[in-house]
Amino acid sequence: MKTATSFALLALTIGFSSCSDDKEETLIKPSLEATTVSNLAAGVTTTNGGGGQPTSATKYTFYSLANNAQVATADSNTTKWDVGFKGTTLIINGGNSGPGQGGALVQTGLFTDIASAPETGYAVDAAAGKAIPTGSGNGWYNYDGATNIVTPIAGKVILVRTATGKYAKLEIVSYYQNAPATPTATSVSRYYTFRYLYQPDGSRNLK
Repeated sequence: MKTATSFALLALTIGFSSCSDDKEETLIKPSLEATTVSNLAAGVTTTNGGGGQPTSATKYTFYSLANNAQVATADSNTTKWDVGFKGTTLIINGGNSGPGQGGALVQTGLFTDIASAPETGYAVDAAAGKAIPTGSGNGWYNYDGATNIVTPIAGKVILVRTATGKYAKLEIVSYYQNAPATPTATSVSRYYTFRYLYQPDGSRNLK
């Protein structure tokens, strides 16, 4: 009888230990993975003649980082989108660009090395300027007037506070259709390839 009781207690102990291990495993959060978006048309018009600095664009292309999906223009006055693209101009859903909590800052560093989003320092879109600065050398790109080529600045990562107050990091890879390694004057512009990492739990952890 004593032996049977000992076996029963041992079985209960093993079972409890197993359940505890399973519970601990479920509490371990998986590492976040970066997402790459290719050929997102940014306000492309039928009169677009190819590479170079855009002179006009019809409208912004709105994108949800949370859902990894383009958002309809009809939803531009909602918090369904996080970043808007038109030519080389990027807007964030906050300030005078949208009703969200969005903000952004451009940080120098390697995309993979940036492990957390800053707590403060985010700019918002305003009449005086965008959260992500526009113009060659001011934000995410350089523009070569001699070749009419827009080139992302190496080591520039955009830290985004999204429309719902979550955090993400974003890096522009290319401004041209199919992301050619060396764009030329005939490369079709206003087609973004970018990668980003979005943190859904509300923390500033970006690794």
